Amino acid sequence: MAGLRVTPVHRHGQARLYVSLPDGRSAAWYDRDTGRVCLLLTAFQDEVLAALRPYVVGELVVGPPPVPTPAELARLSLHPDDDLAPNRPGEALLTELERYGAAQRFRTDPRRRELAAQQHTGAALERLEAAGWRVLHSVPLPGGARIDHLLVGPAGVLAIRALNARRHRVRIADPLVTVGRAAPAPVLRGTRHEAERASLALATAVRPVLVLVGADRVEPGPSGAGDVSVLKDTELPDLARLGGVLKPADIESLYWTARDRRTWLRV
Repeated sequence: MAGLRVTPVHRHGQARLYVSLPDGRSAAWYDRDTGRVCLLLTAFQDEVLAALRPYVVGELVVGPPPVPTPAELARLSLHPDDDLAPNRPGEALLTELERYGAAQRFRTDPRRRELAAQQHTGAALERLEAAGWRVLHSVPLPGGARIDHLLVGPAGVLAIRALNARRHRVRIADPLVTVGRAAPAPVLRGTRHEAERASLALATAVRPVLVLVGADRVEPGPSGAGDVSVLKDTELPDLARLGGVLKPADIESLYWTARDRRTWLRV
């Protein structure tokens, strides 16, 4: 058909070419950003493509854009202030030290050792992304608590607490953990509780994991660690070989849910 008219239109940040018939009816439009032609009158497909040919480079793709995945929709709707993905390992400790660290400059601040453990663990977890894992750091919970690291991947969802144990012997007797000569502390109870809260927030099973950073050796007691997995930091790369729980689409969906700060407001 002769006489098809092509009109460039810029509207709401979009650059499009509209194709109309001689009687004024719109036959199609071409989106320059996506390179797709949306046909409004399918009977005129050949004529529309011929009319657009002088205005575009490369092959024309006819049809609507792909249906967005849940992860893409979440990314489009998530406000930057609610996005936890930019959090660095130990984000909460970094903030505390930046605000109040000057008062501790003449003596060793135990938060710095805790921060180092979280940073070391976080770096190891980020290297698992090549194996299909996604990680968030310093996930805030109501009441001031935090999950050091939340790992989502083929083997499921893990709530990870990092414990500095550099050059120390670690003794485990659920729920107590003793590092060197320090007093026993109910670390396993806290790790388990964080995983339970994450499970409520994400509506899925979440496994508690305690990572011992730099431990010289680990001595489990008769009761072990119960349902809490205890790993040395050197064992974290082994997680890359685990799978069989979540599919890639499920991983992305859970990850995008978890990175929304609002997900954690009521747990």
